[in-house]
Amino acid sequence: MSRLLGGTLERVCKAVLLLCLLHFLVAVILYFDIYAQHLAFFSRFSARGPARVLHPAASSSSNCSRPNATAPSSGLAEAPSVRPGSSAPILPPCPDSPPGLVGRLLIEFTSPMPLERVQRENPGVLLGGRYTPPDCTPAQTVAVIIPFRHREHHLRYWLHYLHPILRRQRLRYGIYVINQHGEDTFNRAKLLNVGFLEALKEDASYDCFIFSDVDLVPMDDRNLYRCGDQPRHFAIAMDKFGFRLPYAGYFGGVSGLSKAQFLRINGFPNEYWGWGGEDDDIFNRISLTGMKISRPDVRIGRYRMIKHDRDKHNEPNPQRFTKIQNTKLTMKRDGIASVRYQVLEVSRQPLFTNITVDIGRPPSWPPRG
Repeated sequence: MSRLLGGTLERVCKAVLLLCLLHFLVAVILYFDIYAQHLAFFSRFSARGPARVLHPAASSSSNCSRPNATAPSSGLAEAPSVRPGSSAPILPPCPDSPPGLVGRLLIEFTSPMPLERVQRENPGVLLGGRYTPPDCTPAQTVAVIIPFRHREHHLRYWLHYLHPILRRQRLRYGIYVINQHGEDTFNRAKLLNVGFLEALKEDASYDCFIFSDVDLVPMDDRNLYRCGDQPRHFAIAMDKFGFRLPYAGYFGGVSGLSKAQFLRINGFPNEYWGWGGEDDDIFNRISLTGMKISRPDVRIGRYRMIKHDRDKHNEPNPQRFTKIQNTKLTMKRDGIASVRYQVLEVSRQPLFTNITVDIGRPPSWPPRG
C-alpha cells in the first residue's frame, strides 16, 4: 500500500514540476517580446532626422473623397496604396471572364428606389457616373448612352441594377443621360448621336459605346457590356416579346458599337422623329457596310422592361417605313456628320452625367388621308 502511495506522489510531483517549467518558459517568451516592443518604441526617438507629421487628410480613408462614401460592400478589391513620390503600381489586364459574376439575377421594380440608396450601394462610382476597376486594367473604355426624357422613376431602377453589374464585369465606364429639352416629338437616334459626341468631348479615350433604353434591365450579368469585332445586339430576349426577337432584323433596346464601327456607318439617323424605325435603319446601315451583328446566347440575353405609359410626344412616325426602305440613299447625308444640336446644361451627378440638349423640332408631316 505504501509503495502504491509513494508511486502516485512521485507522478504528481513530476507533473507539477513540468507545469512549473512550462510556466517559466512562457514567462521568458513574454518577457523578451515585451522587451523588444519597448526597444522599438524608444528607438524612434533616437532615429536620425526629425519625425514626420502626417497631414490629417492623409490618414483619412480613400472613400471620403467619394460621394456619400461607405465601406466597400461589393466584394471588389480596393485599389492598392501608393507611397508619395512612387509610381503607380502596374495592374494586370482584366480577365475576359470576370470571376465575380453572379449569373441569373432577380429583377423586380416594386421596392422603393431613392437615389440616395443607389449611391450608398456604389461607393466606388465617382462623380459623373465614372468607374475604373481598382485591381486590373480594362481593355476598353466604355461610354453608356441613355436617351432620356421624363423617366426619372425608370432611371433610378436602371442605376440600381446596372452600376453593380458593370462593376462586376470589371469595366472602365461612364454613364451619360442625354435629356431632350422641351415637349416636342422624341428623337431617340439623334439623342444617341449627341451622346456619342458629348462623351468623346469629356474623354477622348472612349472606344466602346453602349446605347441603352432607360427601361431595359439585363437579367444576367454574364451579358458583358463590351464591344467586339462586329456590332453587338444585347437585348435579344425581352419579356415584352416573350423572351424572343420580334423579328429577325430587330436591333432595338440595347446595342453596342466600337468607335470605328459607329463612324463607319455614319452614326445613327437624325430624321426619325417619334416611335420606331430608327433601329431598323441602323440594322440596314450595318448590313450595307458589310458588317454582321453579334448576339449573346439567348439564355443570358434576357431583359426585363419597366412598364410605363407611352409618351404622347413619342407617337409612331408615319413616314418610318418609307425611310427604312431608303437607307442606302440617306445613309451618307444623314448621320453623325450632319447632327445639329445645342447643349443647354451639363450636370455631373454622383451616379451619372446629365446632358440636356435642344435637338430642334420635327418637320411638319402631311395629314394622313
